[in-house]
Amino acid sequence: EVQLVESGGGLVQAGGSLTLSCTASGFKFGDYDIAWFRQAPGKEREGVVCVNDSGNSTYIEDSVKGRFTISRDNAKNTVTLHMSNLKPEDTGLYFCGAITVGQADIRDGCGRSWRYDHWGQGTQVTVSS
Repeated sequence: EVQLVESGGGLVQAGGSLTLSCTASGFKFGDYDIAWFRQAPGKEREGVVCVNDSGNSTYIEDSVKGRFTISRDNAKNTVTLHMSNLKPEDTGLYFCGAITVGQADIRDGCGRSWRYDHWGQGTQVTVSS
């Protein structure tokens, strides 16, 4: 069974930090680029950070640049999102997604959500002001 399981969300004050983890199983993890998308209430799901299959290329969306970093460990089938200096506008449901290599050019962005093959259930991040 294909699974992506996110963890690490929670409530944090503005300026604080959180680390999200995504653990994959049931598919060949190394054949996929991985992204973190977030969805705020009433808004579309947007890709904020992503990493390519080997982990040597990442994309960081402008609004989180300098505050969010992404890394992956293919031996453990995990992807980690470190978030610092969090802002209220970072609030949302954070999803981990897997997309077949070649379906998105990670150098330019995380690609459209509809292209993604696998999704986790999401983990809520709430940043209070």
